[in-house]
Amino acid sequence: MSKRYSAAAIFVIIAVSCAAAHGQIAPKGPEPATLKANAELAKTLPFADRQDFDDAMRGFIGTTPDALVTGTGPRPVWTMKPYGFLEQNEAADSVNPSLWRQAQLNAIHGLFKVTERVYQVRGFDISNMTIIEGDTSLILIDVLLTAETARAALELYYQQRPRKPVGAVIYSHSHADHFGGVKGVISEADVAAGKVQVLAPAGFLEAVAGESVMAGTAMSRRAQYQFGSLLPPGPRGQVDTGLGKTIAIGTVTLIAPTATVDRTTERRVIDGVEIVFQLVPGSEAPSEMLMYFPQFRVLDMAEDVTHNMHNLYTIRGAEVRDGNLWSRYISDALERFGDKTDIIIAQHHWPVAGQARVVALMKKQRDMYKFINDQSLRLLNLGYSPGEIAETLHMPASLEQEWSARGYYGTLRHNAKAVYQKYLGWYDANPADLDPLPPAENARKTVDYMGGADAVIARARSDFAKGEYRWVASAMKEVVFADPTNRAARELGADALEQLGYQAEAGTWRDAYLVGAMELRGGVPRIGGNNMANAETLKALSNEMVFDVLGVRLNAARAEGKTMVINWNFTDSNQRIALNLDNSALTHVAGKEAPNADATVTLARGTLDAVILQRTTFADAVKAGLVKIDGDPRKVDELMAMLDTFKVMFEVVEPKPNGP
Repeated sequence: MSKRYSAAAIFVIIAVSCAAAHGQIAPKGPEPATLKANAELAKTLPFADRQDFDDAMRGFIGTTPDALVTGTGPRPVWTMKPYGFLEQNEAADSVNPSLWRQAQLNAIHGLFKVTERVYQVRGFDISNMTIIEGDTSLILIDVLLTAETARAALELYYQQRPRKPVGAVIYSHSHADHFGGVKGVISEADVAAGKVQVLAPAGFLEAVAGESVMAGTAMSRRAQYQFGSLLPPGPRGQVDTGLGKTIAIGTVTLIAPTATVDRTTERRVIDGVEIVFQLVPGSEAPSEMLMYFPQFRVLDMAEDVTHNMHNLYTIRGAEVRDGNLWSRYISDALERFGDKTDIIIAQHHWPVAGQARVVALMKKQRDMYKFINDQSLRLLNLGYSPGEIAETLHMPASLEQEWSARGYYGTLRHNAKAVYQKYLGWYDANPADLDPLPPAENARKTVDYMGGADAVIARARSDFAKGEYRWVASAMKEVVFADPTNRAARELGADALEQLGYQAEAGTWRDAYLVGAMELRGGVPRIGGNNMANAETLKALSNEMVFDVLGVRLNAARAEGKTMVINWNFTDSNQRIALNLDNSALTHVAGKEAPNADATVTLARGTLDAVILQRTTFADAVKAGLVKIDGDPRKVDELMAMLDTFKVMFEVVEPKPNGP
């Protein structure tokens, strides 16, 4: 299994009962500059065009009240009830009117008939479940984020259609909202018995495990900002993510694929349904595939063609995506299937019917990603820095009025910077930026140069009154990092971020701004964050990747000057791995048993997982007869003592207490 630690969206699941649970200070209203900005934007877009609303309701069969999905706790796993405020036609004055429109569309929920034998459940999670009726069984494409929402979505289908068993589950790509609900619709026992097949694109498990564990803690924390999971729904809170309403709060699961699609294009027949697969790795996900159904003349573009500008860089953090490649994949799909497609669907948003409209949508999406890629590169080659590119680049007039090209999830500004990052990295070539002071020290010097905190805040208040919120947010960041106890700076910084959130067209930017404002006012919420290095994701890792995870957790200072060699023998796979600690780095060699090792550990893989998850210790596992250690057992304990435990709820809008 190749070690490709790439982007796969494992979304944070945070149990937040309400805003008051965090001691959140009530948000403020929009300032005059925000009211003006939103009103002016409303004049520039074709709000009279209601075609998307017709498309989103096409084929509607039924739903459950508020799309309510209960769980084992007091808070529902999913409900649309808190978003009832979106029923009013006029956008709230604290929400960008374009985002309001997208939020209304994403609030539509239920079971929809796409065409004969093809159905979708939409609005029961951030993603869609597509249901294909095979001759004797169901084929499910993507199974939402949680087991609870997936189970509810399938049950909604069964209320209207024959109760055929699930015969196949297809993961379109390696993001959690497309596989996390799998155990809500099938069981591992049925998969093991051959009753259900699970199909995924090549590289699926590597992509899932690499992101969810290797960088999963940081991504989980940052995802709280991107998805607004700490915010209460409301006109001054969480409104929409752009790609869907929000993320479900439930149980994320995973069942490994029983087979993968490995060729660029591959044709298979599953229970009488012909499917042509097109692999598109490195587009929206490192492991992804599109699907064409010749019998139904339906093209499923997974997440490569949706009703918004997607991310070339996602602000929760991930590998940058290739805009040129993404565009080419859409072009290839258009050439292969465009003239044979009557309906285009995706695993987010709503379908589009009619061959001419299908082709038009695909062309716009193809050209949008190519434009961002090429024009960012053009400006890059003219010597522009990332910030300068973001300020300079504007969408062409031919796409500016297209709702499907609006930046509800990704934005032109941060996608343009992503292109720069992909080709040239973080350094903008100005030597002054090559090795700047760390944030807190830089902030202290900056504030001192600006005449001290009181002077900075006084000037910033004047700029806030002028509506210069971007600058005020930046200036107050410096004051807060120089002195996180400065209450006036925190409050003014929060006020500026809040106004930026109210103006943002991207749901992700709105969420990030408002979560930042909330934490400046109330501090980091005292809750337990969900770390995705859990039993489900660890099971997806190969033995070699587990030791890579331990290497990431190794505290170099604690390991300084220490050496050891430990052999690991796994009883369930008969695999042997030699682990070496030297130069404050953990390396390993698979298939080898090192001579003269300090210790040899014999165990089942599940026992190692339990130790990593802190459900047991090596000492207790030895006592229980689950682990045998030959040689010096103290070396194993010494190794474990060198490993850091990552905390999800780290500081973001203020400096870390212990540096850097």
